[in-house]
Amino acid sequence: QVQLAESGGGLVQPGGSLRLSCAASGSIFSIYVMGWYRTAPGKQRDLVATITRGGNTSYASSVKGRFTISRDNAENTVYLQMNSLKSEDTAVYSCYAACRSSDSAPIRNCWGQGTQVTVSS
Repeated sequence: QVQLAESGGGLVQPGGSLRLSCAASGSIFSIYVMGWYRTAPGKQRDLVATITRGGNTSYASSVKGRFTISRDNAENTVYLQMNSLKSEDTAVYSCYAACRSSDSAPIRNCWGQGTQVTVSS
């Protein structure tokens, strides 16, 4: 089994910055695309950003130019640098990875528990 653990959430004022991290651990054969989703209060889960093993990235239009996703393949870790934060960025941010625990196992969706990001003055 592959486990994902996020860190770096918290309370920040509008205009501030936070950096989220997500590390994969456990029985890891391979990690493919990784990404971040968020769930705002009373809303459905939305995609924030994704990154492939080769470093190709994509972003939701609402965060483009403010957020940057990156990863360290050697450490099986993905990061989300969030700048110019707005109150509407307040949400639980969850890490995602397409992962395999062995060469005979199928690729499955792996999720972290989520970390709260609150943007408020």
